[in-house]
Amino acid sequence: MARADIGGAMIETPILDLITRERAKALSPREWKFRLAGYGYAIKDVKGAQVVTKLPQGIELGVLPAHIH
Repeated sequence: MARADIGGAMIETPILDLITRERAKALSPREWKFRLAGYGYAIKDVKGAQVVTKLPQGIELGVLPAHIH
């Protein structure tokens, strides 16, 4: 799987796999973000890129690859 880099931190492969699976199941981006919140993750837009964060701390884990949006 692809790994993203932001500020030295990498999105771990299991997390990226989870995000990809949940995106495939969701009917809309809104539902996808809601499903991810149930696992403790969020997606936020930063300067035109979608960044995965850990809830509730908001720790940035990395930038999503373009093919997942």
